[in-house]
Amino acid sequence: MLWLALHLPLLSLESAAATRSPEHAGRPLALLQEHQVLHADALAVERGVRPGMKRATALALAPDLLLAAADARRDTQALRAVAHVALAFSPAVTWATPAALAAVPRASGLASDARPAPCAALVGVRLEVQSCLRYFGGLPALLDRLRSALAPLGHTLRIACAPTALGAALLAAWRDDLALGPHSEPGHPALQRLLDALPLQLLGPEPQQWQALQGMGLHTLADLRPLPRAGLARRFGPELLARIDQARGHAPEAQVWLSLPPQFDSRIELLCRADTSAQVLAGAQVLLARLLAWAGARQSRILRFSLVMHHERRRRRDSQTPEHSRLDIAPALPSVDPRHLYSLLAERLGRLPLAAPALELSLRCEHLSTGAPPNAELFASHASEREGLARLVDRLQARLGTAQVQCLAAMPDHRPEHGTRWQPADAARLGAQPQAQSPLPAGAAAHTLAAQPLWLLPTPRALAAQAQGPLLDGQALQLLAGPDRLECGWWDEPGPAVRDYFIAQTRSGALVWVYRHRLPDGEAGQPAASGWFLQGLFA
Repeated sequence: MLWLALHLPLLSLESAAATRSPEHAGRPLALLQEHQVLHADALAVERGVRPGMKRATALALAPDLLLAAADARRDTQALRAVAHVALAFSPAVTWATPAALAAVPRASGLASDARPAPCAALVGVRLEVQSCLRYFGGLPALLDRLRSALAPLGHTLRIACAPTALGAALLAAWRDDLALGPHSEPGHPALQRLLDALPLQLLGPEPQQWQALQGMGLHTLADLRPLPRAGLARRFGPELLARIDQARGHAPEAQVWLSLPPQFDSRIELLCRADTSAQVLAGAQVLLARLLAWAGARQSRILRFSLVMHHERRRRRDSQTPEHSRLDIAPALPSVDPRHLYSLLAERLGRLPLAAPALELSLRCEHLSTGAPPNAELFASHASEREGLARLVDRLQARLGTAQVQCLAAMPDHRPEHGTRWQPADAARLGAQPQAQSPLPAGAAAHTLAAQPLWLLPTPRALAAQAQGPLLDGQALQLLAGPDRLECGWWDEPGPAVRDYFIAQTRSGALVWVYRHRLPDGEAGQPAASGWFLQGLFA
């Protein structure tokens, strides 16, 4: 077996900083627990802030310090997104520490109440990839794709590879240069040498046990080798030796495999109150990245998702202010393109006035497309052009509104002025295959006049006439083709259209489309023609 361990040493800080608005991007950040600093980022450490420091002391050292409460649920939400990415590469995924397995429900491995137990050393997930290496083209190619898939989540990542699950997790928590090794069997000397150099603190002993081990001069796994196992088990418990044996491959390790939830539902608390759409978008981008990770693991594309903004209660101006605002995003075509979905979300948020400041955001998705994904193309094709047109219309409708973006639709009417009408553009229909839908109703005739120009006048223009034919701007037109007879429209106002169409040429060489009225057959004693009209211009 071959295990990959993904270790996230800064998960708590990164999950809190992910919802930070752009105007607070350059400020230091620290997480508090019981009025003491639990974690501090690099900027805060440069100012002298250290873990264990009192809140007042930290603010005295860094007055612009951003403070947030440490939240295990927030960290779990971020870690669950990492597990979703891992499930897209292997079905065998589990938490990085065995202590977390007891907290994971057996039926729904990634349910909302599944939270890994806190562990100072091991934070991440593990996945078994031996059976997937050939599919991804080897371990280096798999690692490249895995890092690319995890990059949108914005976490600092360490990856280690080992024949045992716990050994890989311990190596990833220790060093950042073991992504490509060791690839040997559990008993191979290379793996044993690396494990011997591991600090004992990574095994997660209790503070009293760790102090006792230090007092005895025991710092690494190699220091425990010459000591009698029975004595170590009596003094420090059998769990310590069991974990060492599991890491070395001398004892089996029970695994509880994670599984994907049938629906995506994630909620985050914003680091700062969001008063503008731009601040909401900073937090929504985090949720969107997690949604794409879940959809990627399900090998599906997104049809529709909803963003809910939970407003601050004490800031509501009156009883009419809602507790939350809901924004539904439905792309024209199923998509997992982060740039397209982000642009739709940004355009819709830009047009949505906030009813009140938002404190929390939640995103939910139940509608996926499970069909085969579109094939990648080396050169542009008609399918890619249709998809590009659909995305353009999608973005314009998100920015301007659905009714403001219109297109011409064909109508089952032979009269040129009634053959098309303006209607709101259907982006999904524009991106579909041409044969998927017909603009004409079933059974409607597809026959049209022989030749029609693309440019039609809004209303036909009356022309003067002489014995030789019609006049345009005082100059005679030469009839080149026609007549092409049209008789229809007796069922509506303003009455029947009985016309003879001609293609005519002006003295400058331009081609125009003209017609003359004819009276219906059977009306004797009436003149054959009652006037000439200009209908359109040829390019």
